[in-house]
Amino acid sequence: MPAAVIMEENFDKLLEQCEAQELEAPGGIATPQVYAQLLALYLLHNDMNNARYLWKRIPQAIKTANPELAAVWAVGQRIWQRDFPGIYTTIAAFQWSENILPVMEALRESTRQRAYALVAQAYTSIAADDFAAFVGYSVEEAVKGVVSQGWQADPATRMVMPKKPDPPPVSLVPNEQQLARLTDYVAFLEN
Repeated sequence: MPAAVIMEENFDKLLEQCEAQELEAPGGIATPQVYAQLLALYLLHNDMNNARYLWKRIPQAIKTANPELAAVWAVGQRIWQRDFPGIYTTIAAFQWSENILPVMEALRESTRQRAYALVAQAYTSIAADDFAAFVGYSVEEAVKGVVSQGWQADPATRMVMPKKPDPPPVSLVPNEQQLARLTDYVAFLEN
């Protein structure tokens, strides 16, 4: 199994464990570490609704006493605003604890992959500087990354030309099946 799949399964299990810990917490108030992990995991899964509601139900005293929790929420605010460069700088600006660091690194990488996919769908060409900011790399690293993915980069114009993603396969219904469905539908309408 690839490492990314194993990590994703671990994050899913960790999310379930954190949710259970929050629900089973004495007095209904979990520890700041549980809240920080749960918030980061919601962001990793791009579940902004649950992240927002979690932030609202965390007691104010815990929010102000834990700077890491506030930093995770600052990343969430950048995601909500779709500020891709801000997401990367906010993640890099904080010294994360060892239980949050892997989640934040995975969040940075999943955001980067989402940015690559969005650029591939939306642009026929984009300035290398803009693209680099969008994926959180330096211009040189961004150009190297796109060339390795089969995209084109023009150093003269400093433009990146994304390779269009393959359209999803269209499932074709065999003619006999389609005819049988149509016959059943017409028979149903006549009765």
